[in-house]
Amino acid sequence: MDEERHERIRAVVASIPEGSWCSYGDVAAAAGEKSARVVGTVLREDGADVPWHRVLRTTGTPAPHIAVEQIRRLTLEGVLVVDARAAKDQRHVFAAPEPERTGRSCT
Repeated sequence: MDEERHERIRAVVASIPEGSWCSYGDVAAAAGEKSARVVGTVLREDGADVPWHRVLRTTGTPAPHIAVEQIRRLTLEGVLVVDARAAKDQRHVFAAPEPERTGRSCT
């Protein structure tokens, strides 16, 4: 993976507000990636200095191998976690990108 893609994913993760969470797919879409798996790869390899714990599965559940620490960190930030699932109403939604302007008129 090239450095630009890598840093774009890290920047999106860094922009997730404290007290909320996103899915791997949410991050991928906001970073312009087609696959959510690449987000997991970036966080596994180079995610220690970004809020990796705010990225969950679409269901609001953490990956089993990091569940305890992820839930602990989310709870400390005020995310409600019940039965190992983050509250849906605390899921962060990224703003839709601005449409590209071509300079052409629609008329």
